Order: sequence, then C-alpha cells, then structure tokens
Amino acid sequence: MVDFVADFWENIRERQPLPDVKPGYISDVKSGPAMTELEMATLDWLVDVLGLPEHFKNSHSGPGTGIIQNTASDATIIAIMAARARAVEAVKNESSSIFSWMASTELGKTVRGILTKVRQSTIEDEESGIICPYYHDPAIFEKLIAYCSDQAHSSVEKDSMLCGVKLRKLKSTVDPEFKNYTVTKEVLENAIKEDRARGLIPFVMIATMGTTSSCSIDRLDELGPICNREHMWLHVDAAYAGSFLACPEFRYMSKGMELVDSFNFNAHKAMLINFDCSPMWFKDGTTAAKYFTIDPVYLKHEHQAVASDYRNLQVALGRRFRALKIWFVLRKLGVEFIQALLRRQNIQAILFAKLINDDQIFELFVPQHLGLVCFRIKDSTNEENEELCTAINDDRRIHLVPSKVHGTFFLRLSVCSQLTTDDDIRFAYNVCKDVLGRLKGRKN
Repeated sequence: MVDFVADFWENIRERQPLPDVKPGYISDVKSGPAMTELEMATLDWLVDVLGLPEHFKNSHSGPGTGIIQNTASDATIIAIMAARARAVEAVKNESSSIFSWMASTELGKTVRGILTKVRQSTIEDEESGIICPYYHDPAIFEKLIAYCSDQAHSSVEKDSMLCGVKLRKLKSTVDPEFKNYTVTKEVLENAIKEDRARGLIPFVMIATMGTTSSCSIDRLDELGPICNREHMWLHVDAAYAGSFLACPEFRYMSKGMELVDSFNFNAHKAMLINFDCSPMWFKDGTTAAKYFTIDPVYLKHEHQAVASDYRNLQVALGRRFRALKIWFVLRKLGVEFIQALLRRQNIQAILFAKLINDDQIFELFVPQHLGLVCFRIKDSTNEENEELCTAINDDRRIHLVPSKVHGTFFLRLSVCSQLTTDDDIRFAYNVCKDVLGRLKGRKN
C-alpha cells in the first residue's frame, strides 16, 4: 500500500484526470444494502446466541429491530429519547390509556396546564423557520422523570442530562439471593407514587445487568411488570454482563427479558470483538424510528419503502461497517469458543475469590460474579484500602480499578483477557498480598 501511494504521487502527472470506469456501475450498491443486510443478519444471530426473545429479531414478523450502536452510552441516550418521545406523544394524546389514571388527580391538572402551554408553542412559524418537533416538545420535558439504580453507570446520568429530563437514582439494597446490590420492585413502586404526587410523569426505567462497581443485576422479572403496567419504557444496560448470556447457565440474569422495550450490551467487552461494537435491540423498532425520522429530499431513494435504514435509530447519519467484526468472530471462532472463554473467566474469578477466602487477609465485599471480584482488607477502613490500591498500581506489576458503594471503598479484580491463565490469577493475588505486607512493614 505504501508503494502504491508513493507511485501514485510520483506519476500523478502521467495519469488521466478521468477514470475509464463506466459511469453508473455503482448505482446498484450506492446505499450499501449488503452492509445493512449483514447487520440485520448478525444481530439476529446474536439473539439466538444470547437466548433473547424472538421478537427482537429483524426477521421476526413483528416490529422488533436490532442495530449496532457505538457504545452503551449511545444506546442509552437513544432509549431515553425514544421513551421521552413516547411520553410526549401520550401527553399530547389526552385519550391515551397512559393517563387514564390521573383524570381527577393533581397531576391531571398539571398535564392539562402543560397541554395548554404546548398548544401555544407547537405552531410552526413558516416565515421565521422556527420548528418545534412534535415528539420532542421541550414544553413537556420539565415534567418527565427517569429512574435508574444508584449503581447504574455514570453514562445514564449524562444521557439524562443531555436529554433534558430529571433522573432519580433509586436506592439499591442487598438482594437476599445474590448478596449484591439491586433495585427492588417496592423501591420503584414507591418512587413512582411519590413522583406522581409531585406532579411528575415517570416515563423510563434504565435497569442494569452487571453494574460497573460490583456486577450486580436488577431483576427484570420484578421491574418489568411494573413498567408495563405503568406504561414506562424499560431499557436494560447490559454493557458487560450481556456477553455472558451466551452461556445458558448465566441466563438467570435475563429472566423477564420478554417485558423489556430495549436491550443493549457491549460485544467489545467480552466477546473478542474489537472496539466499538454495541448491539441494541428494540421490541418495537418501527415506532422508535418514527420518533427520529427526518426525511429531506437528498436522503430519499427509490428503495426506501422496502429497505431498512438505520439512520433513524441513532444520532449520527453515517455509520461504520461494524457487523463485519461480528461476522468474522462468529464464523472464525464460533459460539462454543466464546462460551469456553466466558466460562474460563468466571472460573478464574472464582479462583481469585477462593484465594481471598482461604487466606483471611482480605475479604470479599460482595460474592464473586462472572469475571469480577470485589474485595478489601479484612477489618479495615476506607483509607487503608485506598492506600493499598494506590500502592498496588504504583508497584506497576498489575493494575486495579477501585470503586465505592454506599460509602464503602473496595478494590476490584476483573478477568478480561483471553490470555489470562490460572498462574496469572495467583500472581495477581500474591502481588496484592506482597504490597499489603510491605505497607504494614513500613508502619511497624
């Protein structure tokens, strides 16, 4: 390639300014249908690989749609905006069942006041060129409120901020079965009741499958019925843990997935696919796309009635050929190879947790889950653990990223690489033990 470029510039004066290629040869592929069709196919493959509901498939008879986003942050903001648009549409449609419960409530009076304001502000002024989008009317945003766990990724807060809606972080508690932090149905129901009394409109719940701090999960089978009953959008951010659904034994995490409106995971985190590749599915992609459709003349083409167009389910107009990465990994390595890798990461995390429990120098903050182990010095303060984490990273043999949940600081070991061996796990534990010993030695 370097030689080609060098020769091109050296001989540029000898080249003709126009090519010999016959005009029109590329007309059959001008919109890249093969790229779109491969994305549709690979996303359907992943539905089968992860054991997701059939209605998410592009090939399903219903409106389900799969699309590859850049990252989970992009997927979440699209989900929030789609949910926001659906709520705005419902507010403007006074006969909608979503607001039948509030006819005689204070919130009903609030919404009627909003509608009066909306009707005054949604008239398009053709002379000035001012446009107020029907589904994205800011006059209604101030009354909308989204929910997520206090363990949700920071991107959820950022996405809510960018969408101009309120966000309430729900208090997580320790699940009696998983011994990890989750949002209970009682907490969500109480929040909905309280916020409606404040004159707010709950419109979306962003549940997490595999939180960044401790790899906890929100129970979809508990939150889903509430969201469906209250006409709230339920989005699942499974950025890390979603890949593990490829193994049937980990599908306890996806119980209740049939109740979800949208689901996303990062294939670039644990499925051997390079960054960026973040598949997302909609239960009703047709309606979601309706909320984002802008159709200028220069984007129209003769096949738009029958061809899928992903531009209406993302922020950007253009997009990369990310489906090719999925195709290569699944075709070259196969599902069984990926399953073996994920299981090995889980087993290696179990090994690290066992070393901690056997030695009694450290203690687990929460039980090991998937490839993540959260631990701290036994009977210690936050300051002592912060000092240890800094010392381990300064030692430069391994690198740990800490976190803090409900005021407790802890260290996290994450098994991520396909090259990690059991000896690497023992080495990492011995480094932690060695650095802690040196810290105690200096203090004595």
